[in-house]
Amino acid sequence: MPRYVLEVMYNGTHFHGSQIQGEQVTVQYALNKALSTIFHKPVATYGASRTDEGVHALCNYYHFDTDEELKFDLLYKCNAILPAGVAVKRICAVADDFNVRFDAIARRYRYRIYTRKNPFLHERALFYPLTMKEDLLNETAAILLQYTQFESFAKRNTQSKTFDCTLTESRWERQGEELHYIVEGNRFLRGMVRGLVGTQLKVARGSLSIKDFRSIIEQRDCTRAFFDVAGHGLYLELIRYKDGVMTSVVAQR
Repeated sequence: MPRYVLEVMYNGTHFHGSQIQGEQVTVQYALNKALSTIFHKPVATYGASRTDEGVHALCNYYHFDTDEELKFDLLYKCNAILPAGVAVKRICAVADDFNVRFDAIARRYRYRIYTRKNPFLHERALFYPLTMKEDLLNETAAILLQYTQFESFAKRNTQSKTFDCTLTESRWERQGEELHYIVEGNRFLRGMVRGLVGTQLKVARGSLSIKDFRSIIEQRDCTRAFFDVAGHGLYLELIRYKDGVMTSVVAQR
């Protein structure tokens, strides 16, 4: 049966995460409902990356199968039905065995922080009006590139068979009045990026030393890390695939 991929972006504020959870309003639930309405029969999508409640995505992918020929403007119809917080950017035809999750070769996340109250950033970034040493943030970000075992930054009951992740990018940068953490790797564990950010902020605030930070990584104990940063500061920014797997655009407007 032919397989298609939706490239999607969403504001996670009013969604209970991305993954289907019964009748709760999640991104995947909204996509399934829209496609099922258009095709007049149940359609199930499969997501590339799971995001938690409140987390945003500039780019996420969902594949689905249908034996119907796509003669109509599916992109337009999807966006007309979907809630305001989610949009389909393009729809591509792919190989029947392509899997948006398992064929991904890299993912990139961005966590946004601002220190001066700004109502236009409310629920779009983390308000963190505390003194930080940015040089320590730069140091901790560089340290993370030296490791591949990140069990300390995986939430309990993650059901992961391995905690091995290869990070290719880990850095902090200034964007106007905002401070951003950018991290890219071949895979991420559940809650990992928020754990990385929360723990680095403890170092920048002086609550942990660099030695403590290394110890948290090496002890591989998630009770030592800090996950207490809001989901609305986190963005799934990019998912990479091998060149050529999604070159056939069947609907774009």
